[in-house]
Amino acid sequence: MGAKLHFRYASMNAGKSTQLLQIAYNYGESDRRVLLFTAAIDHRAGTGVIASRLGAQSPALTFDAQTNFRAQPAWYEGVSCILIDEAQFLTKAQVQQLHQVAAVENVPVMCFGLRTDFQGEPFEGATHLLALAEDIQEIKAICACGRKSTMNMRLDEEGRRVTAGDQVLIGGNQRYRQACARCFYSGAAT
Repeated sequence: MGAKLHFRYASMNAGKSTQLLQIAYNYGESDRRVLLFTAAIDHRAGTGVIASRLGAQSPALTFDAQTNFRAQPAWYEGVSCILIDEAQFLTKAQVQQLHQVAAVENVPVMCFGLRTDFQGEPFEGATHLLALAEDIQEIKAICACGRKSTMNMRLDEEGRRVTAGDQVLIGGNQRYRQACARCFYSGAAT
């Protein structure tokens, strides 16, 4: 059976990093080696650290727009799985490279990330993961109103919804929150 490119997506606070760290732990318990990556731009827990809001964390290699996942074949020797956090920051070329790693190197690649930004616009990495991944799964989260959360809302200092600005502004729960479509469009921040 061949390896696949997997994409697990969700809004904020759905437990994407927690699931990734649990998978890494499970591989480790079976004495299997995993390769962890996270976006260099995300340094909330420190550069090269994947951290869950529950407190679990692990060191990871970092990627940026210049990383070529096919240029380092030694990375994949003896690796049972590649796990990538913050996969929305991958480029189209990097998603294609990871798809090739799964197909050619026969190493499963599991990517975890957001599908859309605070304006409801797709991230480049997510768009191409949705196109190329052989296994796609939504991780569920709940809006403050109790409905299923599918959107990410950026907040200003007063807790109001922000509707314009740069696509990427790193921040945690004080800057963003998950929302259902109704709360997203109404601007309800509580």
